[in-house]
Amino acid sequence: MDKSQNASYNVGQAQGQAEAKKDQFMDKASNTAQSAKDSVNEAGQTMMDKAHGAADAVKDATGIKK
Repeated sequence: MDKSQNASYNVGQAQGQAEAKKDQFMDKASNTAQSAKDSVNEAGQTMMDKAHGAADAVKDATGIKK
C-alpha cells in the first residue's frame, strides 16, 4: 500500500468511526428524549388523577355527587 492509499484508508477509517459515534450519540439523545416524554406523561397522568380525586372529594363534601 503506498502513502496515498494508506492516507485514503485512514480517512475512510476516521469517517467510519465518526459515523458510528454520531449514531451512538443520536441513539442516546433519542432515548433521553423518550425518557423525558415518558416522565412528563406520567406526571401529567398523576396530576389528572389527583385533580379528579379532589373534584370527587368536593362533590362528596357538598352533596353534589349522586
